Amino acid sequence: MSGKRYTEEFKVAAVKQVIDRGHPAAEVAERLSVSIHSIYAWIKRYGVPDTERKANDAQAEEMRRLKAELKRVTEERDILRKAAAYFAKTSG
Repeated sequence: MSGKRYTEEFKVAAVKQVIDRGHPAAEVAERLSVSIHSIYAWIKRYGVPDTERKANDAQAEEMRRLKAELKRVTEERDILRKAAAYFAKTSG
């Protein structure tokens, strides 16, 4: 993996070559010097209408936020459990 970053416009143009113009994904990948995996990932992301993609992005962001909050709350719960067990031992 080269780690090279491509603009959103570049990715959309590559997807259009495959979807709208009917060029094979492998041919587009070779011509643009990107991996076939990248082309398929871009098709998955940019091959849907903008409104659907934005809704998916918003959903993914909400999922990331909720997972982070769940992790934080779970850690807090575990700390409180340990504290309760400690104080139950020392007071009893």
